Amino acid sequence: MTTPTAPRLGTALARLLVLAAALLGTLLAGAAPASAHAALTGSDPKDGAVVATAPKEVGLTFSEQVAMSPDSIRVLDPSGRRADTGEIIDLCSGAVVKYGVALRAGLPDGTYTVAWQTVSADSHPIAGAFTFSIGAPSATTVALPEQAAGGGIVGALYGIARYLSYAGFAVLVGGGAFVLLCWPRGASVRPVQQTVVRGWLTLTGATLVMLLLRGPYTGSGKLADAFDLAGLQAVLQTKTGAALTSRLLLLGAAALFVAVLFGAYARRTDPKERKDLTFGLGLGGTVVAAGIAGTWALAEHASTGIQTGIAMPVDILHLLAVAAWLGGLTTLLVALYRSPSVERAAVERFSRVAFASVAVLVATGIYQSWRQVGSWSALTGTRYGQLLLVKIGLMGVLVGIAWISRRWTRRLAERTAGADTGTEPGTEPGAEPDPEPEPEPDADEEELQDQDPQEAPDAARAAQLARQRAAMATARRKKARDADPERTGLRRSVLTEAAVAVVLLAVTTVLTSTEPGRTEEEAARTGGPTAGSAAVPDRPVDIRLPFDTGGVDGKGVVRLSLDPGRTGANALHLYVDRPNGKPLDVPEIKVNLTLEEKGVGPLPVAPDRIQTGHWSASGVQLPLSGEWRIQVTVRTSEIDQTTIEKNVKIG
Repeated sequence: MTTPTAPRLGTALARLLVLAAALLGTLLAGAAPASAHAALTGSDPKDGAVVATAPKEVGLTFSEQVAMSPDSIRVLDPSGRRADTGEIIDLCSGAVVKYGVALRAGLPDGTYTVAWQTVSADSHPIAGAFTFSIGAPSATTVALPEQAAGGGIVGALYGIARYLSYAGFAVLVGGGAFVLLCWPRGASVRPVQQTVVRGWLTLTGATLVMLLLRGPYTGSGKLADAFDLAGLQAVLQTKTGAALTSRLLLLGAAALFVAVLFGAYARRTDPKERKDLTFGLGLGGTVVAAGIAGTWALAEHASTGIQTGIAMPVDILHLLAVAAWLGGLTTLLVALYRSPSVERAAVERFSRVAFASVAVLVATGIYQSWRQVGSWSALTGTRYGQLLLVKIGLMGVLVGIAWISRRWTRRLAERTAGADTGTEPGTEPGAEPDPEPEPEPDADEEELQDQDPQEAPDAARAAQLARQRAAMATARRKKARDADPERTGLRRSVLTEAAVAVVLLAVTTVLTSTEPGRTEEEAARTGGPTAGSAAVPDRPVDIRLPFDTGGVDGKGVVRLSLDPGRTGANALHLYVDRPNGKPLDVPEIKVNLTLEEKGVGPLPVAPDRIQTGHWSASGVQLPLSGEWRIQVTVRTSEIDQTTIEKNVKIG
């Protein structure tokens, strides 16, 4: 009998991956604009503006609907005291999403800081800050928290709970589907029962934790606030709170499904009764599973942006396909290691279910990628796009390993067919198949088998003999199991597949809380138009200039604002940020303005330092309209400096 070798990948897998890549390329090439995470698209007063008199209110404009609370917008005076009344004003009109906060009367001159934090329509917290000045800029003592919205220990715990909720959902739904579709006898196998029940417990526990942490996750960031009943009540009134509550109610129905599956269904012996119960469990289980998946679709990325009516059903299908594949894979792995008697027919059925799940995942994944990324530049130039590329790579690895598992499954099926016809694959017809070696008991085992526990000197000795017999019986079964090369190869490939799936699920969890590539690019375009963008009255010229002086702490971005961005006097503001977006204090920054086509300049500008990372100059004169070259020299140490430039159109 020939020794089995690891199956090689077939051409069908390569064709599937090439087709998926081609479809993804087509969709990305023709993408239309959309957004998911909300982004701040404007403010009144503008970032860095200097106004003659104090405004009555501060207004913020967002790219999509956001959830506001009394403390969502805070205006702080130069000494750090609240300068607003805490009254949020709804300034929305048509498609414009704008909110404001009223300011107190009689505010003195100086630089004011606007700090805002809210929750976007896809349930993720967003925050930011900017400054404006009344009369003239001044020094400020305002120290904003360095922790990003949704960060810290609360953010880490919330992320872990999010991951566990996805994992629990996959095991619960996929395990139940594996039993109903592939291995009905598994309903009475205790390791399988424990696996599915643990999936339910994990999903339920993670949902409760997310519900408790939701308040501090989107608000204060303090772990102690998780048990604030007032905060919990506020969470229950939000879209995400309603989704988590609905998930808990649906998990009650899922508990009933699990009880029937491992109770009445497992005890049924009559084929007709079992068939009727299978149909009922399948229909009811699908409805409950789709409902639970819908709690993600209704509260996260799929619920906002373009084509939400299509995106939400697609998201539900995607989650169900993930659960059928990865949850079924987990249950199969448990069955192969803890219950070696799993039938080869069950493995073959799961192979077909997994293949169908992969097909659904490819189709829905391509649509979701187009919707959330939208362009090749976003695919490679944003964090979301880079994570998506990692996910696609892991998916390709997972499909390749799954293909190997499928080939091992076919070999098992061929062996079964050979056993049914009295031949082994590779033998001549009529030849007797090689009998599987039966392990022979050793002398100690024969002695234990011949000895009756009742004849033992005492009850303790009888119990010891019984345990030894059980251990040797387990060892014999393991030896027989390990002697099956096809089953051993399948177990190893499935184990590898499950290990990659764990990493894939972690990347997917991070993706769900990452700003989509479309929105990130749109926010970048709003905050920094490319060179040559036309300036219009009452609208400042805003540009972003990345720099690298080559020294320690020498990388960052200069954000330059020229207001009103036309001929005559302008206010110049420069913001120096680290790569992570936090302010960077540099020793010196200089600006030169040149209009080469008319021989004007360079006109030097020496801005004054206002605060960490913020420099300003007033009365910057631009005498003529045209294509001006703005050169910014940044010095980060005594010897490290660089000059960066960009052309802008004035007038």
